[in-house]
Amino acid sequence: MQNSKLIRLLIFYSIAITLSNVFRFDLLNLRPSIDKLPYWITLFFSPMEAIGIVIGSLIALYLLRKERKTEISMFGTSVKWSIIMSIIPIVLMTVIGIKNSKDADTHIYGFLSAITTFVYCYCEEIGWRGYLEEELKVFSSWKKIVIIAVLWYVWHLSFLQNHDVIANLKFFGWLLLGSWGIGKTVQLTKSIFAAACFHMIINIVMFNGYIKDGIEGNGKMIILGVSILLWILILRTWKKETMVKTAS
Repeated sequence: MQNSKLIRLLIFYSIAITLSNVFRFDLLNLRPSIDKLPYWITLFFSPMEAIGIVIGSLIALYLLRKERKTEISMFGTSVKWSIIMSIIPIVLMTVIGIKNSKDADTHIYGFLSAITTFVYCYCEEIGWRGYLEEELKVFSSWKKIVIIAVLWYVWHLSFLQNHDVIANLKFFGWLLLGSWGIGKTVQLTKSIFAAACFHMIINIVMFNGYIKDGIEGNGKMIILGVSILLWILILRTWKKETMVKTAS
């Protein structure tokens, strides 16, 4: 591995894993004060857990772009489809609503939770796909997928709180699957927005701390099913439009 590549990776990951986990593990003891604020303000603190990834990846990308051009960007090859993809789960969560302990309207809470969840996922994807997909593009597909999945898993430091080996293996399995699927999406669209959409749906169904059991009945499956179905249709259209532009 080239020295410059290794230096960029070390800069990115050291900032990502240290700064982000300051907020994830509340090392500054901010949570008691934040929890006293109105719920709609509290929700918007959740993306802080990804702040290290944002800062680390922006520095690493700045250094990488001094060496060569990069292709992946906020909206990729289509602003229109990137925005439409992101709107779909937000609308679904708003319509379905989320029960909460804040006595907030379920639909308003659903809308705000969707927005903050998307922002959080976008912040993560700046690093995992926006930077690492570019940095590791010289590696074979599966080697890149495994490297990203391992870095993604270790970054969470989930094994410090949950020592269950099976639970950690399942979590790593999800991240490995996500690295493959989201990676494929980014290769097609070059869009961090599109990557954040698929990251968001996994977050909603499996891991989101604010949502938890707040979506009743088959709500999560409806969000998952409708979103993925519409996204597949969008990605097919997106691919055709990209091929037409390339050909012309």
